[in-house]
Formats: sequence, C-alpha cells, structure tokens
Amino acid sequence: MKIYHVSAECYPIAKVGGLADVVGSLPKYQKSSTIVSQVVMPFYNNDFRRNNKFSVLHESKITIGDSDFECRILTLKNNNLGFDLFLVDVPKLLFKDFVYSNNDTIRFLAFQIGFLDWMLTQNEKPSIIHCHDHHTGLIPFMMTQSYKYQSLKNIPTVLTIHNAQYQGWFSHDIINVIPEFNFAKVGLLDWGGVINPLAAAIKCAWRVTTVSPSYMEELKIKANGLENLLNHESKKCVGILNGIDTEVWNPENDSYIVKNYKSSTIQSGKKTNKKWLCKHFNLDEKKPMVAFIGRLVGEKGSDLFPVSFRNILKEKSCTILLLGSGHKEIEDELKALKPNFIREYNVFIGYDEKLSHIIYAGADFLLMPSRVEPCGLNQMYSLRYGTVPIVRNVGGLKDTITDIDQIGGFGICHERTTVQQIVDAVGRSIKLFNDDPKFKKIRKKIMSIDHSWSASANEYIKLYKSLK
Repeated sequence: MKIYHVSAECYPIAKVGGLADVVGSLPKYQKSSTIVSQVVMPFYNNDFRRNNKFSVLHESKITIGDSDFECRILTLKNNNLGFDLFLVDVPKLLFKDFVYSNNDTIRFLAFQIGFLDWMLTQNEKPSIIHCHDHHTGLIPFMMTQSYKYQSLKNIPTVLTIHNAQYQGWFSHDIINVIPEFNFAKVGLLDWGGVINPLAAAIKCAWRVTTVSPSYMEELKIKANGLENLLNHESKKCVGILNGIDTEVWNPENDSYIVKNYKSSTIQSGKKTNKKWLCKHFNLDEKKPMVAFIGRLVGEKGSDLFPVSFRNILKEKSCTILLLGSGHKEIEDELKALKPNFIREYNVFIGYDEKLSHIIYAGADFLLMPSRVEPCGLNQMYSLRYGTVPIVRNVGGLKDTITDIDQIGGFGICHERTTVQQIVDAVGRSIKLFNDDPKFKKIRKKIMSIDHSWSASANEYIKLYKSLK
C-alpha cells in the first residue's frame, strides 16, 4: 500500500504550526513491510532548501486559468527523514521565503495541480491520497470532477482537518482557475456563496478525520460555518488523536536541551535547564515557572494574557516565560509588561526551535488556555519532559489531560477561557508546586505517559484498508 500525504507544511522542511509536526511524524510511524508512506509539499525558498540538494524527477508546464507555469517535481538527495519526500516546484508561485501570505489561492492551487498532473504520469498509482487542511482541499474535488483527472477518480482520498477555522475561501469570479469540470457540479465547491476548499474536501473525500475525538464532536456544534455540513457528512467522519514523535521529543537524548534526563534523574535535569532559562531571561529560579509556547492569537486565549499575567504576577509568587508571535497588539502589550516585573516575567517574540525544547525541559508548568484546540501537541511534549500542563477542557486537551482532583489526575484543568479562570488555574499550579512530594510524584508519572504515534498510525492504516 502506497500513501501520499499532501500538505503545505512538514517538519523539518517547513514549519509554521502543529500541522508540520504531524505530517513530519505520521509517515515514519506508518512505514512497514507492506506500507510505503510518503510526503508531497511545496518547494519553498527556505533554510531547508539552502542546506540540502535535490534531484529533478519530472518537468512539465501546468495551466491555471489562462496562464502556464513551469513545474518540476523534486526529491531529496541523501534523505534521512525516515520517509520519501517529493517537492512541487512552481518557481513563480511557490518558491517564496514564506509558507503563507494574505493571498494564497493561486499558490496552493498550483501546488495541487502540479501534484495531480504528476500523478497522471505515474504507472503505479497510489493506494491512498491523504490531504491535510484546506491548502490541499481541492484535490478530492478535482480527482472526481475535473475531466483532466478522471483516471484518478477511483483512488480513495482522506481529508484530515487540523484546524477548521481556516477554510481557504475565494470568489466564484475566479472559478476558471480550477481545471474544467461539469458546471452542474459547482455546488460541490460552494459553501456560503463562495468557493470553500475545506467544504469541498469534506463533500468529496472518501473519509474525513480530525485530530482528536473531542474536536470532531465540537465541530458539529461550532466549526466556523461548517457545522451543518459536518453533521450531514458525519457517517464518513472520525476523530483520531494525534501522537508525537518520541524520537524528536525525548529528554534522554534531546540535543537541544542543556542537560539530558530521564524520570529517575528528572529533578537534577529540570533544575539545570530551568537554571539556564532563568539566567538567560533574568528570572528567579526559586519560584515556579509557568511557560507558554505558541501563537499569540485569540484561538489560544493569548489576547487575555496581558491582563491575566499582570494579575498573576501581582497576586502570586511565580515567574512567567513566553515564546511566541502573532497579533502585533498582543505582542506589544506583552512586551510592555517587562519593566514592571523584573525577575518575574520575560517574553521572546518569534519562534526558536531550540529554545522551545529548553522551555519544555526547564519550565514547571505549561499554560494552554485555548478557546479552540483541535488536538494540541504542546501538552504532549510537556508531559514527555515532566512539565505539568495547565489547560482548558477543550478539543484534544480534554482527551489527553486529566485534572489532579480526579482519580489518576496529573494536570491542571479549567472550563472557560477567561482572565479569572486563567489566574485561578495558575494559582492551583503554584499550590501543587509547593506540595513537593505530590509535585515530584506527578512529574515522574507524566513522563511515562505514552503519546507516541504508534497507536494513532495504526488507526489511520485501518481506515486506509477499509477503503480498498
């Protein structure tokens, strides 16, 4: 069985968020004597491109509306990723130093057309085409409806929704950019009076998955306008919880962190990493450290951080360290707090992979008060490193974290994304920190929780086999 994962992101080639981590991990765990799992993504002008060499497998021209573009399919020389990688190179559209911009309709359509045109040339067709998010959402439609791709219509397609808030909307005015199809089927593209690639994929894919069971149920109630569609298509929908790559995220051999450790040496290991963070960011290492890593957007609850952090630092004895970027107003407000809380608060605006690993290793708690969290990987990373998650009961956070007040609990959970609930949750975490025997016991316990991809990868393979 040969599976193509088609995605705009894949770690370590190009990463903006959790989508990259999933697509960079799942294929490795799916590989077996009978499964070949491969990744197809755009060829960007980034560090990965500059640090590697590539071979050309295929050259052609692709047509988008009335325009033709040069297109190549590249593969990686000296590949040690753990999966085969194919890159769609459309120099005029995709070869940029960014993954996303404010106008990506034609860019990602070129990616999808380039991929499908290449598929037409393959003698051995794939067993499954697995599309990830709206950037690849027109593939199931084009495979079944565009005249050009009729030879591909019997290949099963799977769509995974990583985040339903983003749907790739564009106007019917430019519908001619989609390869010709029977216009009587235009309703498959439309949702809410516009062309909606994510909705089209939900309608046309053979199966639809989301990245946690709870998120699938939540989408039937709140999905940025897609609620009725998901309820209508519910028979082909299933939630499969994401895993994490336990080779990349392993405190025993993580090359990024200051000192490696395992559950039996967790106290000294976390202490050394915390000491480095406190020295680097001028924080008091004796106090419990609460960290946040992620995007500074409303979905993550980060618009409430300036007020929440001010209240926490006035009322509680702890330090707060934040790594992230997003809305400029939030960034500016968070930076403005720094002079008021010397030795208690600091912020790194941007993203740094190495620093994120050290924070997981050195922080005592990880804050995730998300309004929307389809799965969440950060809480799984924090468990792996013995860092207790503080989370809202939503989506994948609900599926992976149990509150300390429940039997077998090991995290701090709250029900709503409000300033008061964030403050109260941090207060509970400080209380746990001060209960040294209980805190040490929980730290050891969470390091042993298995959130590897093994179980989830098998669930996907079962789904694939059900389609053949």
